[in-house]
Formats: sequence, C-alpha cells, structure tokens
Amino acid sequence: MFSPLKRRRSPSGFSSSSSAEEVTSGIDGSGLVAIVTGGSHGIGAETCRVLALRGVHVVMAVRNPSSGARVKEEIERQAPTAKIDIMELDLSSMSSVRRFANNFKALNLPLNILVNNAGISYVPFSLSEDGIELQFATNHLGHFLLTDLLHENMKVTAIETGLEGRIVIVASASHRFSYREGIRFDKINHMSGYNGFFAYCQSKLANILHSNELSNQLKEQNAQVVVNSLDPGVVVSNILHHRWFLQGIVFGLGKFVFKNVQQGAATVCYLALHPQVAGITGKYFADCNAVELKSHAANREMAKRLWDFSVSLLR
Repeated sequence: MFSPLKRRRSPSGFSSSSSAEEVTSGIDGSGLVAIVTGGSHGIGAETCRVLALRGVHVVMAVRNPSSGARVKEEIERQAPTAKIDIMELDLSSMSSVRRFANNFKALNLPLNILVNNAGISYVPFSLSEDGIELQFATNHLGHFLLTDLLHENMKVTAIETGLEGRIVIVASASHRFSYREGIRFDKINHMSGYNGFFAYCQSKLANILHSNELSNQLKEQNAQVVVNSLDPGVVVSNILHHRWFLQGIVFGLGKFVFKNVQQGAATVCYLALHPQVAGITGKYFADCNAVELKSHAANREMAKRLWDFSVSLLR
C-alpha cells in the first residue's frame, strides 16, 4: 500500500513531482526481465537503476558499451545484488537492431518488459546507413523493428509465466508540433523542407502511432502483452547536445522549471511495473496518468499507414 502522504490528486495518485523510486515503491520485480534502450544516459539510465533496485533483471541496450559499463558500475554500487547486462545496439542501423535481437534470443532469457526509450533530437539533416532520415530511423524505425523482432518472445513469456508483458514507448508532448501533414510519408528522406525540430516531433508522433496500432494488433491476437506510450516531460538531460544553446538553457533553468531525471523516468517505470496499469493498453500517459490524444496522434488510419510504410522501409 502507498502511504497517504504520498498520494496526489490524480487517478494514479502521482504527479509531475513524483520520482521513479516513489512510483515503484513496494513493488517486487524479481523474476522479471527488461530491455531498456538508451540505458546509458538520462531517463534511460534512471529507468535501469530503478528497475534493478526493484529486482528486475535489466538488459541495457546501448550504443556505447563503455558508457553503459559506467552506469552499470554505479547501479551495482548502490545495489550489489542488481542483475544487469550490457548489449550493444545502434537503433539507426537496422543491421545492428537485427544483430541485437539475435544475440538476445541466444541468451534464452524470458522477456517481460521492453522499454523503447533511446532517441536523438533536433539534429541537422542526414541519412542513416540504410538511407533513412536519421531522427526517423533512430527514434521510430529502429524501435519498430526491435519490437517486431522481440514481441513474439514477450507473448511466449506471458503464456509460460502467466505474467502480462509490457511494451513502454517513450514519446513526447512535442508530437503535437510535427509537420502539418503529420508524417511526411512521401518526403520522409527529402532534405527539401527538412526542419530538425519538426522532424523530431514527427518521430515522436510516429512513436505514439506505432504504440496505438501495435496495441490494436495484439488485442486482436488475444496476446497478454500491453503497449502504452508516454510523455516523460521536459527533462534536464543531454538529449539536446546537438543544440548547445538550448542545452545551456535547459541546464541553467532546469532545476527551477523542468523535471530532473528521477521525475522524468517516473512514468516510464510506472508503466513498466505498477499494478495499476495491468490490462491497460493503447493509452498515452503523462505524469503517470492517461491523457487523451488529439489530432494526428488519434488518427487510426494514419497509424495503419505508418505501420505499412515502416514495413516497406525494412524490406
């Protein structure tokens, strides 16, 4: 039971000031296995730390293993019994995603939780090694492929353990500021008209649409796996390192205006572990509470089109 002193005036009992440790207080994650992408920095690292503190076996999927090793060392210093593995993953590279999925399957581990967290933001126009606009490739397509390659493992784990699987997709409130058409299906890789901010927002819109369509498909299959997306809030982290002036503003004013990483990771950990979320799927959360989606993010036809479009890019 949660202490009445920690309850907030919201359906979940939590708010923007709640931390990841607070929202998972008293929850035993022993026996669960989670993959967290982008686990070496920011809210990804905090998510790994808190899940490990709750007894979850955490697989940190990171682009830079040495950075991941430093995070792992710090977590183990705080929790000597923590179970943490590090595996290399570059989400901008579809070959790296496939290699990661194969390497994970070779471990013969169950998979209860998949946290699609990693991302880049506001970068100058460039294409990935697969010829895909870099923010769309990293933030959406890499996660789309990773989830596609691993969700069968999650379905099997749910059947064998009787425990619901959870896919948590980190989106952003900035999805509302995507390009006017939402997703630039016909110009996704065009430099003409490219805007780093709009492209980032487009990728976050894609995260939500992916979550919604995957949730619908899993429900039709009667799979015991739920999928939800979330806005972590504006968090003081290094995601803006490509825009040093914005990064300076965030770090300078962040402690007065924005969330810290402990608060930013709260909704992620809430969706990954909290019993209040059991059976809830296809929703979008902010501050540990479901929020109504509007405009493009609630467009089911766009979600279906994005699904087919993503599949076509991976052929």
